[in-house]
Amino acid sequence: MSPAPSTAASATVIPDTTSTRQYIGAWSVLSVLQYFAAEAAVILAWAGPRPYDLRTGYISDLGALRCGVFDGRDVCSPLNWLMNASFVVQGLGMLLGALLLGSGLLCVAALGGARVQPGRRKPWLAAVWVRLLTATAGAGTVIVGLVPEDAGSGWHYTGALMYFIAGAAALLVLGFLWLRKTVMSWFILACGAVSLAALVTGGLTRMEVPEPGALERLMGYPVTVGVAAAGLVIAQRVHRQRKQVRAAASLGQAL
Repeated sequence: MSPAPSTAASATVIPDTTSTRQYIGAWSVLSVLQYFAAEAAVILAWAGPRPYDLRTGYISDLGALRCGVFDGRDVCSPLNWLMNASFVVQGLGMLLGALLLGSGLLCVAALGGARVQPGRRKPWLAAVWVRLLTATAGAGTVIVGLVPEDAGSGWHYTGALMYFIAGAAALLVLGFLWLRKTVMSWFILACGAVSLAALVTGGLTRMEVPEPGALERLMGYPVTVGVAAAGLVIAQRVHRQRKQVRAAASLGQAL
């Protein structure tokens, strides 16, 4: 992570929004959408005594290693390896995005030619926090995939909390940072707010609700979708600017 500048310099800089690094970072973040395809495939292969129900079944049940009763629930997921691999891939995509997407680029929402003042600490620190929180959420879901719920370790639940809490916080900070820079900021804010509200509800009720699966998905799905939406904005803008740079270079050579 790039540290926030320590001086209140008045000079402005134009972040590089055309580099291959930023492009790869954007697509890494956007890759989290693979989770939904993996989850659908794992659900279709479910072999429990009753069909898997999105409203009552916990997400982690899909990654359980063994068939049987776990925490009072009958679980049997033959494609548990696919679900756990998807968790790991999702987390690695978020970690790579947090590493590659620069704080300056996040400050300007990947707008080409936009200037940012490193001396203005609030926007820059907000961008740094987005990267830190995104990396934390990514690390959390990697842990979830590496340590399934029935592995006999509390790390699974720690990883899940890391994903839910840090993911929702990252979206809220990014949404506010991108206000007036893209209309997608409102969607990202909404995703963060829904996830946070569901998380608070789950904490207050200890998940003792009629449809715990639905509540858990209200915690997790908005994070995945919101992160992907941010990746889409960046990928589209970086791609457009890279295309313009190539076109300008070709025109210059022709002249």
